[in-house]
Amino acid sequence: MKGLHRLSADGAKGERVDQFLASRLTDLSRSRVQALIAEGAVRVDGQAVRPSRRLKGSEAIELVVPEPTPVEPQPEALPLSLIYEDRDIVVLDKAAGMVVHPGAGHASGTLVNALLHHVVDLQGVGGALRPGLVHRLDKDTSGVLVIAKNDRALTTLQAAFKSREIEKIYVALVYGQPPAEGTFDTLHGRHPSDRLKFTARVKTGRRAVTHFRVTSRFALAARVEVSLETGRTHQIRVHFAEAGFPLLGDALYGTAASRRVAVIDRQALHALRLSFRHPRTGRQLTFEAPIPADLLEAERRLSS
Repeated sequence: MKGLHRLSADGAKGERVDQFLASRLTDLSRSRVQALIAEGAVRVDGQAVRPSRRLKGSEAIELVVPEPTPVEPQPEALPLSLIYEDRDIVVLDKAAGMVVHPGAGHASGTLVNALLHHVVDLQGVGGALRPGLVHRLDKDTSGVLVIAKNDRALTTLQAAFKSREIEKIYVALVYGQPPAEGTFDTLHGRHPSDRLKFTARVKTGRRAVTHFRVTSRFALAARVEVSLETGRTHQIRVHFAEAGFPLLGDALYGTAASRRVAVIDRQALHALRLSFRHPRTGRQLTFEAPIPADLLEAERRLSS
């Protein structure tokens, strides 16, 4: 079933798109079809849709079924930039372009695959020999990430993130000239028409709070330091984009104007600093990842 499938909705007027696909592609269950729709793998006349979308009976439907992923990630000898490690945690500087966890379209080559190879004293979480993902960074976001080696560390750190005891500082390059400082305090949820995106323009959702201050200005852009109170998916990217200052290099949330400032080929976002209490000792720890070369080069090009 893997690969691209093209179907016509002729004769399916009034039928839900998930029911239609499950009935035509009998190797896929309806729940699997719904999951693929949620991942943005289904397009109706070129647009992402919800599973409940009723068909008009004349649409062109495309479905991309990715390769199946292994039940358990496999160790791989991939490069990692370790910042700190002890019996409970690993802190590393994630490179831009590396996916954190295996999933649809990324069965291997992820951070988890690399950790399974590099960490020799992994105690595992949930009864499985795997690292505990306390938080995540988008594929094309670089910077500091903490990983738990055991259940106790994972549970303690997840509770600290939930209660907002973790300091998370990012650096971003945004298009335009935002105010010197400010706060975005909004709801946050899945975009109603594009399942790959999130938005603050929802009537119901989870609260998202982002603080920022401008640290440098250029003719067409600014460098901002961002502090997160919450950690919603794509939160920084959504907040700045919907305020009219999309991140440079952001293919998903950028505008035609921001894309013309082609100084970097990924979203210009870096997790600079992470501060938290050690899950075993309670000692306050702070870790930083240096600004990567592509962001520094982008700043040089903006200032020239």
